[in-house]
Amino acid sequence: MLSSNSYLNINPILDLVRVQDVGLRERDDPAILAWAAEHERILLTHDRATMPNFAYERLLRAETMPGMFVVNDRIPIRQAIDEISLLTDYSEQSEWKNIVLYLPL
Repeated sequence: MLSSNSYLNINPILDLVRVQDVGLRERDDPAILAWAAEHERILLTHDRATMPNFAYERLLRAETMPGMFVVNDRIPIRQAIDEISLLTDYSEQSEWKNIVLYLPL
């Protein structure tokens, strides 16, 4: 599993928080998406089963979101870190608004 500690060891300038660090561990997907939107944070998730569907529902209701990166939990952690680094290093956060992106690319 990709942990924030793994990523921060590679890219310490990234402003990354975990749901459990902001009191959302027991909250449902829509609440997590609402928090991410309110705080203008791109959501990084392994939850391919439900989280993207809630994101699309949010967009259908004309509610925006900063973006979502859905990381396949079967790819090697190094590959996941490299792909996230490429995305964050060579794009602006605003480019991912209302986008659900599946990794690996």
